[in-house]
Amino acid sequence: MKTVPSAWTNVIEQRDAGKAELLARVYDGALPPARQVEVFSALRDILPCRVVKHGEPRPLVYDDGALRNLLGLKVETAGKVNDFYDYLSLNRVAGMLIAHEGRVVLEHYDLGAGPDTLWPSMSVAKSVSTTLIGMAIRDGLIGSLDDRLEQYLPELRGGAYQGVSVRNLLQMTSGVGWNETYTDPTSDRRRMLALQSAGRPGAIMNLMTSLSRVAEPGAVWNYSTGETCVMGYLLRAALGRPLSEYLSEKLWKPLGMEHDAHWWLDSPDGTETAGMGLNATLRDFARFGLFVLDGGRIDGKSLLPDGWFEEAGRPRTLSGGDRLEYGYMWWPTPDRDGGFSDGAFSARGIFGQRIYLNPKRRTMIVELRARSKPIMEDPVDSNAFAHAVMDALAE
Repeated sequence: MKTVPSAWTNVIEQRDAGKAELLARVYDGALPPARQVEVFSALRDILPCRVVKHGEPRPLVYDDGALRNLLGLKVETAGKVNDFYDYLSLNRVAGMLIAHEGRVVLEHYDLGAGPDTLWPSMSVAKSVSTTLIGMAIRDGLIGSLDDRLEQYLPELRGGAYQGVSVRNLLQMTSGVGWNETYTDPTSDRRRMLALQSAGRPGAIMNLMTSLSRVAEPGAVWNYSTGETCVMGYLLRAALGRPLSEYLSEKLWKPLGMEHDAHWWLDSPDGTETAGMGLNATLRDFARFGLFVLDGGRIDGKSLLPDGWFEEAGRPRTLSGGDRLEYGYMWWPTPDRDGGFSDGAFSARGIFGQRIYLNPKRRTMIVELRARSKPIMEDPVDSNAFAHAVMDALAE
């Protein structure tokens, strides 16, 4: 019997890799499937975190009356028909929760995940953080979306972020140059990841203040996770305390989350990385989604400015006239006909993380995934799946 050289196993497994190397492999999309799931479920241990404390859990309300229809749904994309099980398998879904009219109609776990598994949000955290911005405005801690960033972060004066508004930041239209390419070790995104891995206080802010202006604020959209770190520093300055404490006080405890969440920091005892690294369970991400679907209310009390989510989740037009299908770090999500009449929007993250919200249909889909590469495109289209879900729920 031929023996496989041990070097092959070592190359594939890489179990003794350092944290920086392991993070690089995650963002390279260079982990085998089982190892990736193992790493995803333990990412809170890779970098320093701050705990988002939960309080007394509130039970979700379940209704399995639509389960049979959901399991038999068909997803039609590009002339091909996939069923529910294709969707789970091809999109590598580790957890899915679907709610309709405030009731859970499907909850599914796979790939070793379960109700207690903390899963990384990736860029879903961006949408959580902009919600905190809205709350801080409602609480009078931030004046308005038109405030200039340097009012809260004096270190931005004289640099590329001079004159950029909070609104520009939330729309990623600051005009500051940034390369988000996850798999390019020389990109700004990977430079930021390396600085975070090194854990040097102030290093990420130094990176952001070193960038150059490439367009006028409001004129050009450029997806930038670096921008969301600036948002985290803005929130920390406005709140006068860690983001995790504010999130716990405003949402994690009042919403009755079942578990503490863990939020990555830019350095030990530093600031939360507002655009990534919020690790939570499927059910607790779902509780956040239900809060959003209810217009930002808890027990009938609104925590946000009037119409916040309608504004945060809608398409808009840039100052130069270009159409922008991006809100306040939420993705407006088209109906089957390509329009936006349902007012649907999504929080999305690389490797497939998603919270889909459809206010008109009162429907939510939360997905935790372990896609092989750090991209958002799906083997089986997630929007087509959402349309099939709503068809099934209507039967």
